[in-house]
Amino acid sequence: MFLKSLSLINYKNITEHAFEFDSKINAIVGKNGIGKTTILDAIYHLAIGKSYFNPLATQNIKHGEDFFVLDGQFEKELRTEQILCSYKKGQKKILKRNGKIYERFSEHIGLIPIVIISPSDVDLIMEGSETRRRFIDNVISTSDPAYLSTLINYQKTVAQRNALLKYFAANHVFDANNLAVYNEQMIEMGQILFEKRKYFLEQFVPIFQKYYQIISENAEEVSIIYESQLTENSFETLLALHLQKDRIAQFSTAGVHKDDLVFTIDTYPIKKYGSQGQQKSFLIALKLAQFEMIKNQSKTLPILLFDDIFDKLDAYRVQQIINMVNEDVFGQIFISDTHPERTEKIIKQTHKTYKIYTL
Repeated sequence: MFLKSLSLINYKNITEHAFEFDSKINAIVGKNGIGKTTILDAIYHLAIGKSYFNPLATQNIKHGEDFFVLDGQFEKELRTEQILCSYKKGQKKILKRNGKIYERFSEHIGLIPIVIISPSDVDLIMEGSETRRRFIDNVISTSDPAYLSTLINYQKTVAQRNALLKYFAANHVFDANNLAVYNEQMIEMGQILFEKRKYFLEQFVPIFQKYYQIISENAEEVSIIYESQLTENSFETLLALHLQKDRIAQFSTAGVHKDDLVFTIDTYPIKKYGSQGQQKSFLIALKLAQFEMIKNQSKTLPILLFDDIFDKLDAYRVQQIINMVNEDVFGQIFISDTHPERTEKIIKQTHKTYKIYTL
């Protein structure tokens, strides 16, 4: 799997640009603010159907324009996959595969396996539970379309149940039978999501711990703990226990949409007790574990995007990544960096073919 070519029109801060890429390593270098991250995000956008950094399509259009177009040619299993994504203000975003429009973007997930490692990943540690749920959901969905379908339907059901709770409150009424319809749907789908998340983490955590040890000089223990209300109670019991709270709050306060991941270092939350270096190692290990899981499940090497991370890593961590490249752990790699000389020096140590693009 690799990206052969890419063209961008009116995407973020790029008016128009086209690229022909190397199948191994591609570096995008230049000063901050000129579009390096935009190019990586365009690649991610084509693979996933939305921007990694800003999922609102209208905010991905270049200032002063009213549309954007992304067009990429990928080679997968000796065949070409042309993916085109376009959006015009006031209209529906379009995603095409080989000229055919997707009816649902979810059908595209998993076709182009991809992983991005970015400084913004610190949000996984610093932000709320929704960010961490989105991470685990994205990884599982890449190789499990049934999970993604269940997740989408579960979220719709929660939204409908919330609307009903608001209706009850506004009209000073309550209909237990009507609410029970949504409860049954939430219970059935929520249990599936809970079991799949739990199983996924049982496979994922040992891989993550392996990568943490590889890229870090430190010997501390790291882990990921799955926190779910379903661990202590059945979903049916949860909904019964939270009914009065739900009616007061006018939304569903219990369920797998409240799940969280607790990141720990030596049994303590890394958010409070981890140094910046430890947090960086943690996040990179998290993404490399994501890479390996997707690779194992899809039977192909995902495209790997390194967004400005060499500026944030010490020499030891950089060397460990280079070692993995030389051991053919990765397939096609994209790197953005502000220092052309540093980038070329790092790339030459990999003994792989490469191209460097200066913006």
